[in-house]
Amino acid sequence: MPSSVIRHFEHDPATRQLRVTFTTGRIYVYDEVPDAVAAALRAAPSKGRFFNSQIRDAYRYRELPSRAARSFRVV
Repeated sequence: MPSSVIRHFEHDPATRQLRVTFTTGRIYVYDEVPDAVAAALRAAPSKGRFFNSQIRDAYRYRELPSRAARSFRVV
């Protein structure tokens, strides 16, 4: 998943949470993200562009503190 902005992301369909790790090392969790949106992000040729236009301002989010970020686990 090459991206100049997003290092990694994972989606938990059970909780509808999308966890995004940015290249800066900051990690955010976006709530109520539908499976279809996560799948579209996965398929997007530009992850950063898709994220900015479809996710960033569309879903409630929170930043994970560095300690909590390490313990986040998708079930």
